[in-house]
Amino acid sequence: MKRQTGIEWTEVTWNPTTGCDRISEGCLNCYALTMAKRLKAMGSERYQNDGDPRTSGPGFALTLHTQALDQPYRWSGRRTVFVNSMSDLFHAKVPLSFVRDVFQVIADTPQHTYQVLTKRSARLPKIADKLDWPSNLWMGVSVETADHLYRVDHLREVPAAVRFLSCEPLLGSLAGMDLTGIGWVITGGESGPRARSLDPEWVREIRDACVEAQVPFFHKQWGGRAPKEQGRLLDGLVWEEMPKRAVG
Repeated sequence: MKRQTGIEWTEVTWNPTTGCDRISEGCLNCYALTMAKRLKAMGSERYQNDGDPRTSGPGFALTLHTQALDQPYRWSGRRTVFVNSMSDLFHAKVPLSFVRDVFQVIADTPQHTYQVLTKRSARLPKIADKLDWPSNLWMGVSVETADHLYRVDHLREVPAAVRFLSCEPLLGSLAGMDLTGIGWVITGGESGPRARSLDPEWVREIRDACVEAQVPFFHKQWGGRAPKEQGRLLDGLVWEEMPKRAVG
């Protein structure tokens, strides 16, 4: 299907929860927090609950949307779906029962491929054995600096069909990163008026490690004030490899 989102590595987003709290330096200029503030001002019903101003913001309190659970059942064709582009399914305030509900929807719609991404990796091994992991679910963690490589170790404990890393916004070198058990890596620079710079060598290190380990590599963007300001080319090439288990 035609992509319905500006995120190059997926086709559509699905948000059974909205809202979050900043927990690491990668969250500093969170696009979702800024968008939630705008949506609240526009009167969007899903973004009227305010979060803690120290870690969240207007319209960005963690909120469950049970009515959104029916949405994938109505989709035609096959889609690649990013789950919770405006939240984190493994936030501590999301009950295990609701995570199970989301996983059940995923299992019930095997024609689609679902991508779940979290910064709260410590919760993964704690509840992994309490969940039934559908074969069409990819599980990923964000890794913005070497200080957060422990998230990769947590991810390796999860029995997901594909385990992936989102190194975006990439804020430092991840040289020497262990890709054992990892099936996909995404890199990208930050965008927006306060975007932090991305050193091309940090991306090359990851690309070269992926090539050596035969792990699909996807470079999303260099970033800048606008997301596409500096394009996507890395040494003259567009790198947009995907795992072979994509349903669509």
